[in-house]
This record gives sequence, C-alpha cells and structure tokens, in this order.
Amino acid sequence: MSNVFTIDGQEIPFEPGQSVMQAALTAGVFVPHLCYHPEFRPHGSCKLCTMKVNGRPATSCTTPAAAGMEVENNTTEINDKRRMLIQMLLVEGNHFCPSCEKSGNCKLQALGYALGVMSPHFTEFFPDRPVDFSHPEMLLDFNRCILCELCIRASAEVDKKNVFALSGRGLKKHLIVNAESGRLADTDFAVTDKAAEVCPVGVILRKRHGFAVPIGQRTYDLKPINEQVERFKPVTPATKEKV
Repeated sequence: MSNVFTIDGQEIPFEPGQSVMQAALTAGVFVPHLCYHPEFRPHGSCKLCTMKVNGRPATSCTTPAAAGMEVENNTTEINDKRRMLIQMLLVEGNHFCPSCEKSGNCKLQALGYALGVMSPHFTEFFPDRPVDFSHPEMLLDFNRCILCELCIRASAEVDKKNVFALSGRGLKKHLIVNAESGRLADTDFAVTDKAAEVCPVGVILRKRHGFAVPIGQRTYDLKPINEQVERFKPVTPATKEKV
C-alpha cells in the first residue's frame, strides 16, 4: 500500500516517520496549533491540532501518519472544540490585543480570527503576574503566558540553557525563570537565543523595539494565518522557515 492517507477526503502523501500534522502541512493543509514548532519534538499540550483519526480524536502532531488513515480536520465539530480552547486561553491570561506589542504577530490572536472567535465567552480570570524588566535587552510579561512550553523546549533543546520552567499545578500552573531570584537578569539568557523568538504570544519581548512595524502591516494583518501554511511546514536540512 502506498504512503497515502486522507484528510477530509483529500489524499495526503507522507514520508515514513512523519506525523499526521507534518504530512498535512507539507501538503498545504492548514492545521491550527500553538505548541507545535517544526524544529522541536512534538509536545501535544495545546490540543488545537486535534483531529479525528479513523473516527477517534487524536493530537495530529504526535500521531504517526499511516497508510489508509481517514482523518477529519476542518469540520464543524472539530472547529467548535478549537474555538472553545481559544476562548479558554483568552480568559486565562490578560490578552488586551489593542495595547499588546505582539498584536498582528500573535498566533493566539490570529487563530481566534481564523476560527471566528468574536468574544471571550467565559469569565475572565485577570491573573496578576509580575512583569520582569530586569534583563537589559528583554522583558517578560507573564500575564500573557499560555503554557505552550515553546520557550522551555527552545532553551533546553536548542540553547542548552534551561532558562525557563513551569511551576505549580492546575490553575496555579505558571511560567518561571530558573534562577534563585526568579529574575531573567540572573540567568545566561541572551537576545540571540532561540527561546527569545519562539513565543507565540506577547510574553518574551525585546526592549526598545516596540511597534517598529506598525499594527496593520504585521504578519497576520497582511494575510490570515490559515492562508500561510508555508510558514509552518516541517524544517528540512535545506530550508529553515521562520515561524
């Protein structure tokens, strides 16, 4: 049997070892996601990439592609669940898009638009988390963290520094800095680190670079995220797409 499965009736070829999500993105099929990064091991924490594989829900970033699979992706049922996840993330932090430097470059915001999320729906949590201005080049606004762990994985897997971690459980789970003081300035974090560029929301920001690109001219202002599949295709030795 050839290395092909279907997504919403469309035939998707795949290479051995690819996940359903990697094969879909390679074939130009957009899959909503927040915790996935083509350079890191799949994590499966945000659940936005969940599809139905042979009738059963599965995170597509961690599900190996197999010949003959019948996969559902862009359906009313699945997108309703994705909208709910986005709505929950929007109320768990302080996501004030009009005043956020990441507006227009924020994947959470862009996915909200793509999925038609027009209101928070749930009661706002309004967490009060401190902003860390201690580092000379970077600042951390913990109020926007969505617990995707991209900065943790980038710091550990690429930078080999382990600057970030998660602490607590349930509603008290939050991002921390691995320093006795809890301050970013007391780590070996650098503006050139991979962890400095992977945050999908507005937690990790460069100082003195705010609004250098005007709102309205940013990545997802120019074209909806679901029309930019090429940005998220798996990285090969010959190419490194910026995500």
